[in-house]
Amino acid sequence: MSVILGINSNHAGSSASVVVDGIPVAAIAEERLNRIKYFAGFPALSITRCLEIAGLNLSDVEHVAVGRDSSANLHKKLEFAIRNPAKLLNLASIRRKSKAFDDLETMIADHCGVDKASLRFKQHNVEHHLAHTASAYFASEWEHSAGITIDGSGDFVSCLFTECEGNEIRPIRKVFVPHSLGTFYTAVCQFIGYGKYGDEGKVMGLAPLGEDTYRDFFERAVIPTEKGFDLNPDYFLPFGANQGMEINENGEMIVHRLYSDLFIKTFGEPRERHSEITKRDEDISFGLQRVFEDRYMHLLRLLHKEVPVTRVSMAGGCALNSVANGKLLTETPFRETCIQPAAGDDGLALGAALYVSNSVLKEGVRWKMENSYLGDEYSDDEIRNELSKYDLEFQELTRDELLDRTSEEIKNGMVVGWFQGRMEWGPRALGNRSILAHPGFPNMKDILNARIKHREAFRPFAPSVLAERQTDLFEHDHPSPFMLHVYKIKPEWRERLSAVNHVDDTGRLQTVSRTENPLYYDLITAFDRKTGIPVILNTSFNENEPIVCKPSEAIECYLRTRMDVLVIGSFFCKKPDAGETK
Repeated sequence: MSVILGINSNHAGSSASVVVDGIPVAAIAEERLNRIKYFAGFPALSITRCLEIAGLNLSDVEHVAVGRDSSANLHKKLEFAIRNPAKLLNLASIRRKSKAFDDLETMIADHCGVDKASLRFKQHNVEHHLAHTASAYFASEWEHSAGITIDGSGDFVSCLFTECEGNEIRPIRKVFVPHSLGTFYTAVCQFIGYGKYGDEGKVMGLAPLGEDTYRDFFERAVIPTEKGFDLNPDYFLPFGANQGMEINENGEMIVHRLYSDLFIKTFGEPRERHSEITKRDEDISFGLQRVFEDRYMHLLRLLHKEVPVTRVSMAGGCALNSVANGKLLTETPFRETCIQPAAGDDGLALGAALYVSNSVLKEGVRWKMENSYLGDEYSDDEIRNELSKYDLEFQELTRDELLDRTSEEIKNGMVVGWFQGRMEWGPRALGNRSILAHPGFPNMKDILNARIKHREAFRPFAPSVLAERQTDLFEHDHPSPFMLHVYKIKPEWRERLSAVNHVDDTGRLQTVSRTENPLYYDLITAFDRKTGIPVILNTSFNENEPIVCKPSEAIECYLRTRMDVLVIGSFFCKKPDAGETK
């Protein structure tokens, strides 16, 4: 038996995965267990939990794959240091931190509380963007595709073109620091008051409210080239090799200011976080998203010239830009995408492990990701014990009763916490750790925000649609099982889907098939029978925190918010004042 432990550590999205005989058995981001969003420290809890799920111990691990390689791209790092001697201390500091991985056995033993003598693994350092590419390509059933990864940076690279064939990923071209679409996006987000790590998705939702007022300014910010693109240095503050980011003592990502005074000279003072969003801010977000999409498509067209196929494997934080993903299918020669749900840096743990299995060990096992459910699962006995601790009234229902009662509550406008099966891998709730609601109930967006989510009013909620009904409601037929594509909603459905129809008449959909998630599929089917709508509004089960993992976290979120119903395992709970608007 081959056992590979994958790790993303000391980098945003700390995580772990376990791959046994070429097949992923478990994958969990550390933030789900320690409750620190985008945690960037060592993933001790997720390593332990993934091995528990697999029924293994650290002594069983034969290979550890780390999604970083400090020895990669040394020539570019040296060039940077020569051109920027003031940054030598910064580079030295990063190298000291990287050297901790030179003694990974000690690090694992210390953090996971095991005897170092019991460890017998071989260590593999997989370059950041190779691990990203592997997380997508080796999750597909394809034998040949183009590959592209785009993000802020990793191992001194912000974009990698590859050709993926068989068990090999062949690098073609790299874009190096400081040129980075991720940096561009983050810098502009900072200026309009969204400067926390991970805020970029919020600005993607704000963009459709704006207009193309600042076209000339943004066109000059990112210059397309024959090999990729360059950032205009006038727009950005000089930064070191850490891309303007650092990890604090709590393992949280801290993003330093990236934008230059040119922004202030052009637009005035930056927006303060939580202050009113003005027309200027909306127009800036529009300009950001438009130019990002244009350069994104430019890169994909360049890639297609190098690898003229119709399939593309995609990863990196920028691959979470679902608006761009929806458009690439009509604006580039690519017709199929493979993007696994943890496309950001949390996915490095799984990508590194899959790379070692396929390209290093050449195990000859190709795994297709049929669903995202690689996390924790809890039995009805465990859930019943937790419910009893909170003195909650609950009913245990059969499967059919559960589906009937839950779909009826959603039909009547109730807000339902839905906790079922194994937790999703990646940042999206995909029907197992979700809050569910009627997609067309009057004011449902406002209800969810007032009672639970407390999100900005401009941010859309997502529709989960029966896969076979996708083309009845949306203007594209490419499936989106992991909520990573945005498509136009057909005119005749926009009013009936008012709670998930964004201002530009789009939806970031999740297509749901019965093979992927039978229970969730059957719930949407039951709702469809009662309403004639094959869609349920789906948002993450949380309240300004990482998505719930344990039953106790789901119960506490239910109790402290104005959620109406909790359906957890086979158990159904409803508050006495459910549906009241106070």
